[in-house]
Amino acid sequence: MAAHALKDIPEFVENKLGESIVARTDALGTFRELGPPDLCHIIKTNAKPGVSEAGTYHYVSGVDASSSATLAAYLNSLTYSMDENQSWFGKSNAWRIRSGIYCCFNAFSRVDVRVEVKIPGGVECYFVDVRGERHETTAGIWQETYLSAVLRAILYSDDSYYRLAGYRKKDPITSLQSEQKFLEAVETLFFRGWQLGSKPEIQTATVVHNHLTSGVMKYFSDSFRFGPAIALFERLQKKDPEVGTLLAEAYIGENEEIKAVNTIFEDLKLAPMSYSLLHVQVDFLRSKGEYDMALKLAKFAVNTTPSEFLTWAKLTDVYIDIGDYQNALLTLNSCPMFTYSERDMHRMPAPAYTHLPVKTDVANSGVIEEEMTTSRESEADPNLLRLPAPALHGTFSKAYALLTRLAGRIGWDDLLKTRSMVFVMEEEYRQQKAKEEERKGSFSQPSGNEAMTAANGNKDSDPSEDQHEGQPDEQLNEKSADVEQEDLAADELAENLDEVDLNDETEKNENTDNSPHLKQPSLERPRQAAEDPNVSFICFLCLLCASQSLDGDGEKKDESSFSFGNKRLCERWLDNLFMVLYEDLRIYTFWRTEVTHYRAQQLPYRKTGTEWELLGDLALRLWHESEAKEAYEQCLDQKFSAKAWIRLLEMYAKQGNVERALLAAVKLTVYHERWYHEIVYPTEIAWNLNKVIRKEGLSKMQNVLTSMNLPESVQKLMRRYFDYVELFKVEGYEF
Repeated sequence: MAAHALKDIPEFVENKLGESIVARTDALGTFRELGPPDLCHIIKTNAKPGVSEAGTYHYVSGVDASSSATLAAYLNSLTYSMDENQSWFGKSNAWRIRSGIYCCFNAFSRVDVRVEVKIPGGVECYFVDVRGERHETTAGIWQETYLSAVLRAILYSDDSYYRLAGYRKKDPITSLQSEQKFLEAVETLFFRGWQLGSKPEIQTATVVHNHLTSGVMKYFSDSFRFGPAIALFERLQKKDPEVGTLLAEAYIGENEEIKAVNTIFEDLKLAPMSYSLLHVQVDFLRSKGEYDMALKLAKFAVNTTPSEFLTWAKLTDVYIDIGDYQNALLTLNSCPMFTYSERDMHRMPAPAYTHLPVKTDVANSGVIEEEMTTSRESEADPNLLRLPAPALHGTFSKAYALLTRLAGRIGWDDLLKTRSMVFVMEEEYRQQKAKEEERKGSFSQPSGNEAMTAANGNKDSDPSEDQHEGQPDEQLNEKSADVEQEDLAADELAENLDEVDLNDETEKNENTDNSPHLKQPSLERPRQAAEDPNVSFICFLCLLCASQSLDGDGEKKDESSFSFGNKRLCERWLDNLFMVLYEDLRIYTFWRTEVTHYRAQQLPYRKTGTEWELLGDLALRLWHESEAKEAYEQCLDQKFSAKAWIRLLEMYAKQGNVERALLAAVKLTVYHERWYHEIVYPTEIAWNLNKVIRKEGLSKMQNVLTSMNLPESVQKLMRRYFDYVELFKVEGYEF
């Protein structure tokens, strides 16, 4: 099959001609948000008689999907990529491309737009609906398809959760003219953006929280060029005051803080219940150290939109800011949790052959090490590999970040004390239940309300709950559906943790290098919080009942005011997150103790490359950036790791370390080029380089790159970032 492969382009060879197109058509009804990357399918034929045709395909994003002509042009360009050097006999290649189909998913109308090209011959374009029926395309369908394709290219450019082999990524916007076309499409379709869905931590997509607005903000914020975005949002704001959220964020990004404050002030008059407007104000006040005012606004945002995770998470953050850790924990416990949904992607039949060529320039650059490392460097301690935290996604991942931030502020021991102050623990719950049973036995007709009161805490002591008593049955039924969703999400998290042995207190970190024995550092294991299967503690209408954390003055409550009567039950998912944190802290504490011991003994401290990478991830999760940096650098001394390089690039850019940041960018750029990621912007590499350029200036970056004496092919790859900076006039381009 290699005899008719494309040069420098990934390919999957089909077992049966056209099976990839059939699989995509069958999957159309399963796409819920932006849809999968574009699919390019070609049929190759051989001039020799008796040789069967071959069907191959690859994934691609960033191709201009504004018309049938632009997609046909991409298909035609593949005819120049037939690799003549791979022919079996002589210099001529008997294989040629007979036809091709380009498939691009329209995320607005939920249809698949297809352009079919016959070489030589004509071009046919149509779209296929979820039933597999063909329809004629219109101008409106093409604009929706174009914008869908650009948003996928922007948001999937370096999405760590979207790993796909044979995925070619190209620049979606390459000129000021194409940027203007993008903005025009955004303006036309802006108020339909909610149809595309939103980030996983947002339950309900809105006009300002959806994939369209996320794509626009990522595109302009990664280059710190908010001018075009401001002009766009100023026009849209006249139609909906909630767009002031995006306008204010753009003003702040452009250092126009007075305009941002005025925008929020005026738009909140028109949309006082908008939690997104309130959150922009909260973040602005936090940046200025005005935490008391931020707290009042964050509480109001929860009251206006208690069904969203974001409002409770923001309030938790503010409570941590002001040091009210009891209310921070109570508020975190009240967060509505949503089941994480995977990105849109269709399953393909197993290919007969996979062709993943390495570009000659990349292979000869000498810059990147082969990913193939020794088996020793790929090995890792099972205790590191089975840590459950990396498996958290969506709201659970965000909640865990808040819990680790809280633990970083007060330490593990004080976190456990705070936990036992505000939540009913299993032991005291059993004691209370025993007393309740004893009391019931002394009465012939016990009250059914007593058990609920004992489990949920003293509701009469919380006046904020009285406001819910008169709710109609329909609302209660609605809320119970949300409770079921929370329980499903909690059950999913619990299932993910089932494989982890949290009861193993043996020496899990035995040294494989015959080093001196180290005693496991003491770390108190969290006791289990109480759980009563007969009590739905946080039934949704009682979320605001956590409003002993929403008291009017926001002052920290006296610890003595907490008793069993007003303690709350800890949600199962949060109880599980405490165990996840315990596992992380236990491994981290042992690692740091071990390092200290080895240094004191002047002994070499050895780990495999994979172990160093995992330790870097662990330290970063626990907010220990310097230790994470040390681990990632140790990892790179032993093996190549794209993850380690990207994390170090962020750290070097933050520090303004030009030389190290450029070295990391070079390594990552060549690595991405090897895996067909030809996209320059927006990417994490470009974003971090833009940070350095803003501080140091473009000229210095260019001079440092020249001084690195890299091969010309690698310098050419790196100059693309600088060309973008000059073309789009990113801050720092002029000095």
